[in-house]
Amino acid sequence: FSTAYTPYQPEISQGTLQTAFEYQSVVCELTGMDVANTGLYDVASATAEACLLAARATRRTAVALLEPIHPGAADVVRTYARGAGIRIDLVTSADETTEEHACLVAQQPDFLGTIADLEPLAGAAHAAGALFVTVADPFALGLLRSPGDAGADIVTGEGRDLAGAPAYGGPSVGLFAARQQYLRQMPGRIVGRTKELEAPPDGGEPRTGYVLTLQAREQFIRRERATSNVSTAQALIALAFTITVQALGPRGLRDAAELCYQRAHAAAARVAALPGYEVPERGPWFQEFLVRGPVPAATLSAGLTDRGITAGLDVSDRPEPEAREALLFCVTEATPDAHVDALIEALAEIGGEA
Repeated sequence: FSTAYTPYQPEISQGTLQTAFEYQSVVCELTGMDVANTGLYDVASATAEACLLAARATRRTAVALLEPIHPGAADVVRTYARGAGIRIDLVTSADETTEEHACLVAQQPDFLGTIADLEPLAGAAHAAGALFVTVADPFALGLLRSPGDAGADIVTGEGRDLAGAPAYGGPSVGLFAARQQYLRQMPGRIVGRTKELEAPPDGGEPRTGYVLTLQAREQFIRRERATSNVSTAQALIALAFTITVQALGPRGLRDAAELCYQRAHAAAARVAALPGYEVPERGPWFQEFLVRGPVPAATLSAGLTDRGITAGLDVSDRPEPEAREALLFCVTEATPDAHVDALIEALAEIGGEA
């Protein structure tokens, strides 16, 4: 389906504004945050904007990214930070957060699939006077404790996964939510809801209206002092995300996340049972898992490709010991049993040839 381009007289488009308001409400429920914007470009740009907000709020000029974090997201954060004069530090422990850091950024689950205990991470960040930013998988939040409950100050995420099938990497929608005190520092657009004080002259109840609010933060008013320079939002993807989450409901989202968890762990158990294979674990995980085989990761990847299977991501260049000569696989609730069967058969063949 399609939706209209960003309206230039937005208050006339009450339907567009209402869906954006509903999207904000859904994001706040998922993340446990007080306020959300109408969406940014993707999770990477949303995370970069979170770092800029933290730098403005704390007046600090460094950011700590907790490894393992998605390297693509880290690169986008570096790009945003360079122009703002912000230093980016990759850290392996939350205890490395110092009084120089505006925020500590942690991914949930992390880049290698492990579920983090967010509360001690938030505690370490706050002890250093820094904000705690969580880059959360909204689908996993159907099963996990919300970042807000664990002490996060800002939460970002990728809404694409709950908005339809992937299409060559996009388009996406970046979730961005924060605590109330950071409302006026937030990037992007924010939709507010109000009600008429008096009933209309022809009778009936006072009408509800939706408006773009707090626009003095935006680039067409504040220019170079704006909180962001986001223009066209991915409103279509935000709408699809909202429809999916509201159609599932809290129970449906939890059931889907549980099914994803169960299917991924069942597949990993089958891989681990193959001779010569192991599934290294760094802790509890959701849907992504490491696989190390009897041959180097590059050879294993090539062998799967030769058999018509898109291999897991080669993460053997990562510093974590569990990632040594390993591929990172993902199984979801939508992965057909036949695909898992084909993977197991192919891995067994490659192992037999080693």
